[in-house]
Amino acid sequence: MNKLTNERKKILIEKSYNSRIKVLKMMENGASHLGGALSCLDILTVLFNEILRHNPKNPKWLNRDRFILSAGHKAIALYATLQDQGYFDEKILWTFNRFRTKVPEHPDEKLLPGVEFPTGALGHGLSVSCGMAITAKVINSNCKFFTLLGDGECSEGTVWEAAMAASHYKLDNLVAIIDLNGLQVNGKTKDIMNSAPLDKKFSAFGWEVQIIDGNNYDEIYNVLKSIPLMTGKPSCIIARTVKCKGISFAEDDFSTHHCHWEKEKINKAIVNLNENKKKELELFE
Repeated sequence: MNKLTNERKKILIEKSYNSRIKVLKMMENGASHLGGALSCLDILTVLFNEILRHNPKNPKWLNRDRFILSAGHKAIALYATLQDQGYFDEKILWTFNRFRTKVPEHPDEKLLPGVEFPTGALGHGLSVSCGMAITAKVINSNCKFFTLLGDGECSEGTVWEAAMAASHYKLDNLVAIIDLNGLQVNGKTKDIMNSAPLDKKFSAFGWEVQIIDGNNYDEIYNVLKSIPLMTGKPSCIIARTVKCKGISFAEDDFSTHHCHWEKEKINKAIVNLNENKKKELELFE
């Protein structure tokens, strides 16, 4: 298997941290779901730069792989990633939370190229991806379908209906990535509605499961390059992440799930992000 070179990892680190800074600058216009956006950004960065077959100049290319952000409240991370890929002009980001914006708090495919489906009500993304994956099987398409869910989202019943269907139809073109940061809007996921052990539950539903560090570029890349994890079975990647990853004073804090920060705090966070980016880059010098 090909591995990420140090030079390539440095590029991904730059992109991921630059997207985090864009997320913070977007939040100058108002509140958003900061914590989850930052926990999943390393996953999105690797996915869009190294794995997905897609074309920003032709967003509706028929043979593209599809990415569905089931945890639609993390859209601000998707917007920063899509803009970095060249799907739209950066100035659109700065309209976040404004009237008639193309980048609202939840994604809408009618407003923005690169968005595949409007998500917001939790639990639906996996079902949508499951339907798409079935269609691809029927028409003999080799497209893959990636869905990002939150661990708190996995308390929704529709997640498990889709999980059962995906196994039944042997959808080895379907990938569920669970951003397991352990926190949701009101506290720890294990205290509010404990969904653990997710690995054993998805396995019992007939999925092939692998657990990774969702903020480690090597582990993200290696598992995504291995899809399908097993022929004839859908793949579930449980990615252990840190809420608000990259901002030292806010990591693993459930209050960042949905928040508004004043300009002074945003500027402090940007300084901290640049410091942490420098530290990570130095590891590969």
